Amino acid sequence: MHEKEHRRPCITIASTDKELLIYLQTLTEGTINNKKNYNPERHKDSYTLNIKNKETVLYILKYVAPYLRVDKKRNRALWILENYEKVTPRNGKYNSILLERKIAFEDSFFRI
Repeated sequence: MHEKEHRRPCITIASTDKELLIYLQTLTEGTINNKKNYNPERHKDSYTLNIKNKETVLYILKYVAPYLRVDKKRNRALWILENYEKVTPRNGKYNSILLERKIAFEDSFFRI
């Protein structure tokens, strides 16, 4: 039986300043992607830094959450910090109770 993959928290930072993202990449071990520029005469090239390592994501959220100005983003960050570890077993194995909690966590996250 194949277990359903659950969503994991990640952080994506978009910028036209590639040097900034390269610097942040050295701190976070994230991955930089180029975004397609459909109108180069009008727009600068843009990049995204994707950070997926759980410990790194939680560490960053802990420090940036108080400074997030968009309510939805701040509330989602706080929800992850307060609840993610409680509903995620370290070995990745879910019994029926843990699975219910994980699904409820994800549903609540997307309602924020």
